[in-house]
Amino acid sequence: MLTKYSLKMPREVYSGENALENIKPILEKNNVKKAAVFTDKGIESTGLMDYPISLIKEAGAEVVLFDEIPREPNYIQVQEIIDRFKTSGCDFIVACGGGSVQDTAKLTSLLVTDEYGVKELLDDPKRAKKCIKSLMIPSTAGTGAEATPNAIVGVPEKQVKIGIVNEEMIVDYVILDAVMIKKLPRKIAAATGVDALAHAIECFTSNKANPFSDVFSLRALDMILNNIMDACNDPDAMDAKNKMQIASFLAGVAITSSGTTAVHALSYPLGGKYHIPHGDSNAILLAPVMRFNESYARERLAQAYDQCVHGEKTCTTPEEKSAYIIKWLEDIVKGLDIPTSLSQAYGVPREDIDFLVDAGMQQQRLLVNNMRPVTPEDARRLYEEIL
Repeated sequence: MLTKYSLKMPREVYSGENALENIKPILEKNNVKKAAVFTDKGIESTGLMDYPISLIKEAGAEVVLFDEIPREPNYIQVQEIIDRFKTSGCDFIVACGGGSVQDTAKLTSLLVTDEYGVKELLDDPKRAKKCIKSLMIPSTAGTGAEATPNAIVGVPEKQVKIGIVNEEMIVDYVILDAVMIKKLPRKIAAATGVDALAHAIECFTSNKANPFSDVFSLRALDMILNNIMDACNDPDAMDAKNKMQIASFLAGVAITSSGTTAVHALSYPLGGKYHIPHGDSNAILLAPVMRFNESYARERLAQAYDQCVHGEKTCTTPEEKSAYIIKWLEDIVKGLDIPTSLSQAYGVPREDIDFLVDAGMQQQRLLVNNMRPVTPEDARRLYEEIL
């Protein structure tokens, strides 16, 4: 555990009933004249954007729509969107969407300049400074992008995803309104929900875990474990959906103070080369990596059992408690029908194992957080387990 630690959060966060109504006063107090609205075609087609856009207009701001953000974008696609933004004359960013939409918007908030672009930030992310304020309205309960200083982009020439990390990307305003996830398709709710689950348990079992991150990661873990199934399976379970959205945010805050581990590190090549959705990649690796880490993280996993299991507790030893939590993770992934075989579900060939090991081991930014050191041989065994 770290002996020095810090916590960074968005300046203002709104949640609860009718939280979206805060859009208008946020824009008014910032004297916004022209708002760039980042979203994607899928969200727009559901009609979810109608109310937020009406509130932006009620605040007296013109709306410029950026709705062609692809899922899992690479840095070239993000740069194209940023270049269009530069000529728009917008003075504020509102992002309504999942991780890809929010990450694109966060990068845009840094890149209203010709001094550097997304490609340059891949090599030197710290050089960027915030140029424009932003408001994030997540439409999933999973990525936690609204809370983190991270943006994930694909790098086609390397066939991996890379995280750009700069605290300047911590956003100014966040609105968490469960109305935005009420109609989320089960498959997307499941993948993003397990992503949040991974954030919570990875941050709690990270080498960088600390008293600040523990508050957020453990609370998020409790809320996710006990609400994810209802939130995904019952369209009308608004209380569970609201708790998932809050938990996703809390887990995102934990990332800013702690950090994810080998689950996320080894998942990046799966998205970069095979375009497997980020949440699914994490879900496939979640239980295998936690089993791999168990002997090093046993006390922490036992603590998670004590916090998250309500009602009668039948496990007494740290070993039993730790095994219970890992089995619970595995049962959630299975119960949400997320495929766990790379070869069967995604056609990943076994002859790609060398690429996976090499690409996974390059993610040292996250691997150093893992309590149990990960060698190339360990990575190979983990990838073989899920092929």
